[in-house]
Amino acid sequence: MDATLFDRAGGQPFFDDLVAHFYAGVATDHVLRPMYVESLDVAARHLALFLAQYWGGPRTYEDERGHPRLRMRHAAFPITREAREAWLRHMDAALVAVGGRLSDSDRDELTAYLHGAARQLQNL
Repeated sequence: MDATLFDRAGGQPFFDDLVAHFYAGVATDHVLRPMYVESLDVAARHLALFLAQYWGGPRTYEDERGHPRLRMRHAAFPITREAREAWLRHMDAALVAVGGRLSDSDRDELTAYLHGAARQLQNL
């Protein structure tokens, strides 16, 4: 059986680090920070677990929160082009910070997924 991106990246610690770098940017972003009514720590945990599960890790996210249903979970938030671009700016910076642990092809695959998901979640 081939190793998953989760395994190749180093498991949950990789996704925890990626998301920690991402939310460090979100914490001071005037467009994104107001969208988070709950603690950024809670949101960071959810995102790290979701990404880990999506890329072949344990199903902790689904066990705790149910099916991801990304569009439904994000529908209540005004995700404009500006918000999407801010999200991608912080995620791209996080990938630069931790992406050296990935092969070029894994980094490209992860980047393509994140950019595609951001486009799909834009709702305004």
